[in-house]
Amino acid sequence: MNERAPAHRWIILAMATLLMMCLGTVYAWSYFQTPIMKAYGWSTTQVSLIFSFTILFLGLAAAFGGVVLPHVGPRKLAVSGSILFSLGYIIAAFALSIKSLTLLYIGYGFIGGTGLGLGYVTPVTTIAKWFPDRKGLATGIVVMGFGFGALIMSKVLAPLFLSSTGNNLVISFLLFAVLFFVITLASSLFMHNPPQDWKPGASLSDAPSAMLAIHIPTPWEAFRAAKGDILSARFILLWLMFFFNISAGITVVGFQSPLFQMLLFQSDPTLKPAALAAMGATLIAATSIFNGIGRFFWGTISDRVGRIMTFRIMLGSELVIFMLLIMIRQPIVFAALLCWVLLCYGGGFGIMPSAVAELFNPKKMAAVYGTALTAWAAGGVVGPQITAFIQDHVPDRASTLSFIIGALFVTLAFTLSLLIQIDAKKKGK
Repeated sequence: MNERAPAHRWIILAMATLLMMCLGTVYAWSYFQTPIMKAYGWSTTQVSLIFSFTILFLGLAAAFGGVVLPHVGPRKLAVSGSILFSLGYIIAAFALSIKSLTLLYIGYGFIGGTGLGLGYVTPVTTIAKWFPDRKGLATGIVVMGFGFGALIMSKVLAPLFLSSTGNNLVISFLLFAVLFFVITLASSLFMHNPPQDWKPGASLSDAPSAMLAIHIPTPWEAFRAAKGDILSARFILLWLMFFFNISAGITVVGFQSPLFQMLLFQSDPTLKPAALAAMGATLIAATSIFNGIGRFFWGTISDRVGRIMTFRIMLGSELVIFMLLIMIRQPIVFAALLCWVLLCYGGGFGIMPSAVAELFNPKKMAAVYGTALTAWAAGGVVGPQITAFIQDHVPDRASTLSFIIGALFVTLAFTLSLLIQIDAKKKGK
């Protein structure tokens, strides 16, 4: 192998980002929320459970993937995730064709979510190994791709496929399956770890070639080695902070389009459903851009001012925005504030990989980071279900109550960030 590592690792970074863009299309779920409810007569809570199950199994699968990743390798895990992710769309299409909500939970939620988790943890941990000198920048770019997935889905793929199929959700989901399978599988084949003892600036051929002598830990060995870190007070505080920030942001991710359309209609009752849907899709696209930029933006800042300090700055600003959202009713201002919330929501994912690598043993990153993503699983259930319950039972106060709860979650996350900072100093990190 004669290629120079600096160029080679940027190719891997590009393919990892492409893989994450496909997986990140899950964040455009609110685009399908209203059409599915109208077409099948299901309630907000019933349809929102699809998204909640998807995020739940994403987080659980990411935790499992982090443990088995050192043993099976990133390429096999990414390929497995790609297959399951695409299969989830196929089963979802069949579920819609027979009007089975339960099968939709299983297909898109359980199977598709599992594929998402296996696919998500792989490029993040792999890129962190290729860029030890630029952790925040590199992992920020990768997870930025995940944030941009909603933009691609809401403004390009979904409108294109739905319009070309006469708004047929079944056929559109099958087309999504085929497209994502081709792209994610091709991207997954580029996922591999750098050679043992390789350092930035060295040629790949400079690394030891006798890789067979390296002990690859079994999943149980990987978990046992990381168990001390996972059960530490520092990790628990980090997990809780991550969970509360995710719970706050994901209430917006799953319901931003319906909430925005409701405010638009209240301000102008003459707006037609098609116009409201188009404006809702535009909001999803705008916030997805900020979701993606936030992962890169805050991850890069964390390289300069530190991971926990960046969390504190980010969460403090997010709390102010949530307080404003409680009072604001002008649609344009509302949309702008949501963009900042998504900037901070994405920022948590941009900072977390490098935070885990620095606060804990980098050699245990896959297992520790995978476990940290169970906070995403928990937040994916708690946040959307609270908002769905509010929308079904007190729709006239849905936005106000949702943002009050969001502000409470962010307050708790900010408080925990202060405790982590104190603990980090005691630990000398």
